[in-house]
Amino acid sequence: MIEINFESLKIVVLAGGVGGSKMVNGLAQLVPPENLFIVANTADDFEHLGLCISPDLDTIMYTLAGVNNLKTGWGRADETWQTMEAVQQLNGPTWFNVGDKDLANNLLRTQWRRQSYPLSWITAQLCRRFGVKQTLMPMTDSPVQTILHTDQGKLAFQDYFVRRRCQPVVSKIEYEGVAQAEANREILNAIRLADLIVLAPSNPLLSLDPILALPGLARLIKAAAAPVIGISPLIGGKAVRGPAAKLMWELDMEPSPVGVAQHLWHVLSGFVMDSVDRLHRSRVEALGMRVLCTGVLMTSLEDQARLAAEVVEFGLAR
Repeated sequence: MIEINFESLKIVVLAGGVGGSKMVNGLAQLVPPENLFIVANTADDFEHLGLCISPDLDTIMYTLAGVNNLKTGWGRADETWQTMEAVQQLNGPTWFNVGDKDLANNLLRTQWRRQSYPLSWITAQLCRRFGVKQTLMPMTDSPVQTILHTDQGKLAFQDYFVRRRCQPVVSKIEYEGVAQAEANREILNAIRLADLIVLAPSNPLLSLDPILALPGLARLIKAAAAPVIGISPLIGGKAVRGPAAKLMWELDMEPSPVGVAQHLWHVLSGFVMDSVDRLHRSRVEALGMRVLCTGVLMTSLEDQARLAAEVVEFGLAR
């Protein structure tokens, strides 16, 4: 075991979704808030009922603020749904639920977007008002949208994920607008100064790829002085939640930690996977990276802190 000074440790996390928010929350229990920098996927962002909605940003922000809905994994705790019930009575679109408390957050974001404030500034304002002291940064202030080519045509992410419940068969994924987008400058500086870079156990195709597709970002991460550790979102060939395994099958990728490691190998120096998948260890090591087998499932705050500590220790023991 190595001795780690958590007070001075600077960590950058690339994250999206519930798995990403849990990893971030675990790391937040270890290091001072000023030393945790989170890069969140924004290719899931979309407009619904005139609202500018940023699902991954909100999930991470609510989790760090301690107001997240533990049952659904998204939205706020103790939520009510009177607005959506009224929309339904008026035969409006209710396939994407926005709770009454969540509505307030989205109304403010929408107002600021209409006033031409960048998403990074808006996110900082919302985090401050929720008492979140860590830096939560959208991957870019430019519009990027995940588009899935399916047997039902080209679908925007939320249409595929929420409205159609991930049922269409996917043949290709693209990130519309990413070639013209730029990573926020603060992200580039944080990567250069980081002691450790963590790719959270998020969907590699839907949450991590849009971030890594930003021009020059993957190259900068690979060249960073800090070790880069990825965490498998798959356990025993299945995703804890979401369509990661299904998508990997459909795109001719092996739906296992090996498939995840192969997909991300170009930026990783180490990889963490669940102990039930230890039989795959040698195949991942053959990709040229160190491997840690441990319990990856996070069902409690204690699990989050334990896994975060193990990831940090593993990452720095090089």
